[in-house]
Amino acid sequence: MPHPNVSGPEAAAEAPRFDVACLGESMVTFRPARPGRLADVPAFDRGIGGAESNVACTLARAGHTARWISRVGDDGFGEYLTREIARCGVDTSAVRRDPGRPTGIYFRTAGERATCAAPASATGDATTGDATIGDAVTANAAPANAAPANAAPGEPLAEVAYYRAGSAASAMSPANTPVGADARILHLSGITAALSPDCLALMRELTTRRPGRPLVSFDVNYRVSLWPDPTTAGATLADLARGADLVFVGEDEAEAAWGITGGPAAIRAALPEPGTLVVKQGSTGATVFHREPSAGLTVEERRSSARPQAAEAADRDLTVHVPALTVDVVAAVGAGDAFAAGFLSATLRELPAAQRLRTGHLWAAAALTVAGDMAAPPSRAHADHLAELPDEDWCTLRLGPGWTTTGTKGEVITT
Repeated sequence: MPHPNVSGPEAAAEAPRFDVACLGESMVTFRPARPGRLADVPAFDRGIGGAESNVACTLARAGHTARWISRVGDDGFGEYLTREIARCGVDTSAVRRDPGRPTGIYFRTAGERATCAAPASATGDATTGDATIGDAVTANAAPANAAPANAAPGEPLAEVAYYRAGSAASAMSPANTPVGADARILHLSGITAALSPDCLALMRELTTRRPGRPLVSFDVNYRVSLWPDPTTAGATLADLARGADLVFVGEDEAEAAWGITGGPAAIRAALPEPGTLVVKQGSTGATVFHREPSAGLTVEERRSSARPQAAEAADRDLTVHVPALTVDVVAAVGAGDAFAAGFLSATLRELPAAQRLRTGHLWAAAALTVAGDMAAPPSRAHADHLAELPDEDWCTLRLGPGWTTTGTKGEVITT
């Protein structure tokens, strides 16, 4: 299931410089050096965090050529971010330093992120809580011996305090952020669209369909706390998704942002435009819909009833569902970005649909079985071996800490 902008004679002739370019804000993250509330802990450990840079770093660590496009402040935090992302093997030459705006930072405690806007509480509130729709659910793993906080009454959710308003990245615009066409895939997320009107204008430009653009990948990434108006958020994210070639969305995100219920098929019916739609279904797994480009039929014609038979033929998808893995979760952070990176890696390699989903699940499991936002993905040979397991073995596979290292430590097939 190749995409015309990822493979084929034209792609080979043009020879893009990068496999993937990822555009979006990255921030310096601070996590408590010991368990406790933000109000109580005396020291923090520093790291990096950002959906798009996470994807770029994970792909680079897997051997792909990746570029990160963004803006950072002309400050120590901006220098730290750029240096650490480059250390993962990511090209940062397109990152601009802004002398008038700071680099964004945030503070985060351990625990699950909320799956909806929560009322004020001792562990987080609607204004500072990182109310990420479906973060725990879209991890695409069924935890073993580790119940998610969202499913465990009384277990505290993570506290997250953002300091990103007016950040350098929020000033990205079509005028100051040239993207170019030197990558096979351009990966974006809905987070960027929520940062500022200029960022939204840039996202609209990048998701406008035009000849010669790279394959545009869009992770909906609906963050409740970033959108003051849910109605505006839903309409905006839907418009951007319709302009993309490949879309990632959680089943719960679709319900929260768009009011869509009825499962993956209902989401596909509402988003027929993307050639590939990946619906993440939490512990159930994930479903991919892939449609080869139809000849001589526009999106408007597909959506209209004027040519029903032609529309039905053009919209006939290859539909594949892959169950989630059972994972001994160490930290439920970063799995969604890892899943997207794994799927993109398999897409670049033109693997079959089922293996693309399985690779996404495996890379997500790598993130879930280590502490921190990012984890080195499994080796290609190791991931390919597991992705090619018979269905019965895949469904009984259980992964724990250490499974990505050589050998089978942390990897068990139960019977």
